[in-house]
Amino acid sequence: MITKFVDRESDLKALNIAYDKPSFNFYPIYGRRRTGKTELIKQFIKDKPHIYFLATEGTEKENITNFKHAAKHIINIDFLTDDFEAIFQYIIQNAQRKIVIVIDEFPFLIKANKAISSKFQHLIDEYLSKTNCFLIFCGSSVGMMFKEVLGYRAPLYGRRTGQIEVRPLLFDNVRQLLDKPIKECVRIYGACGGIPFYLKEFVEKKDFFQLVDEKVLSPETLLNKEAVFLLREELDEISRYASILSAISLGNTKLGDIMNYCGFKERLNISPYLHVLEKLGIIEKKIPITSGLKARGIYTIKDQFFRFYFQYVRPNESILTDDRKEIVAFIKKDYDTYLGKIFEDIAKEFIQKKLLLSKVGTWWYQEEEIDIVSLNENTKEIFFFECKWKDLTLTQAQKILEKLQEKTQYVDWHNKKRKEQYGIIARQIEQKEKLREKGFFVYNLRDWNKTTSSGQ
Repeated sequence: MITKFVDRESDLKALNIAYDKPSFNFYPIYGRRRTGKTELIKQFIKDKPHIYFLATEGTEKENITNFKHAAKHIINIDFLTDDFEAIFQYIIQNAQRKIVIVIDEFPFLIKANKAISSKFQHLIDEYLSKTNCFLIFCGSSVGMMFKEVLGYRAPLYGRRTGQIEVRPLLFDNVRQLLDKPIKECVRIYGACGGIPFYLKEFVEKKDFFQLVDEKVLSPETLLNKEAVFLLREELDEISRYASILSAISLGNTKLGDIMNYCGFKERLNISPYLHVLEKLGIIEKKIPITSGLKARGIYTIKDQFFRFYFQYVRPNESILTDDRKEIVAFIKKDYDTYLGKIFEDIAKEFIQKKLLLSKVGTWWYQEEEIDIVSLNENTKEIFFFECKWKDLTLTQAQKILEKLQEKTQYVDWHNKKRKEQYGIIARQIEQKEKLREKGFFVYNLRDWNKTTSSGQ
């Protein structure tokens, strides 16, 4: 069971700094399901007078009744009419101390009453803004939170004093949570990404592929239908979105190829779907790091859980109720290949921290590609890395570095003025010290355990 609380220190600090101010605060906290938003809130309010209320998909009357019950330890409001405006006015006028009021899953209140955001707009403008109350609205429906709270046209736009987007954990934090050998952590990250709720399903001391069978492939398990549930919660026409994700998972990463696979005739027709998936953090458009923002790029599935689902689960849905041994065997055989791109993402995170790099991406031109490239416009320094989820001999690593140096001549960036650095990152590299002595930046999994922030 995962009990650690990691990578949310800056969010907690921001909330506590705001709380210490003698003024009203309104913080929307949002992000996709299962990222740990509620845990962040509970860590924040645990030592403060608070009303924590979790909204449900019931009627407005049911939710108000539940809110009254949640407030009992702070103030008795059972006798009040079933109206949020009257309830909040009474709490403001009669509370004897500063209170944090949390409405978790605020989008459920919106479903019950479309006018609820406008009601809270009036409450904030006329009453709450004149108090030292701390109001938090939390929501997993990112689209709904933008429409009603965060977006320019939202009723509550301009009322917030801050906001926090709770994102998936970085790999380094995943390692802290799992407390397993790093190779195993990479495998688990490839299936779960940085979602704490999913990660806890893999903490058991069992073989990774056995856990995949038990926790993801089995039709009765929560994670088996999770990707579809997430799409359905956020989107209409989920068949269109699922088709796009299937196309990308099959290697159709260029816009034209995605259109052909999904049956779109015009770019204007597919663009809104791609935009929504990007906004939700499920896919991302990548362009060569040396190109302008308007350059044509490729689309990849950014969210590792969705990537795993559309790679291995969705294509086999019709046979998951049968003997799954063949599917597990296939995943086991294919998984190292699948982890290649996952490991690139992990490696980018690692070298950014290790070498204090800022602008990090990928480069490609025609048939040539370099896995990781980092640019420094001020110093005209450029880092080139190849990334391999393999165990390499010294000879293999040397050949990869020689090929890397050849490819860099095609990279058009401050030609003849730049300082070039070369490196390689792999699962294991034999005699890597010999390569470091020649000035190469060389890392394998053992280096993840070192805390040095810079240098070779």
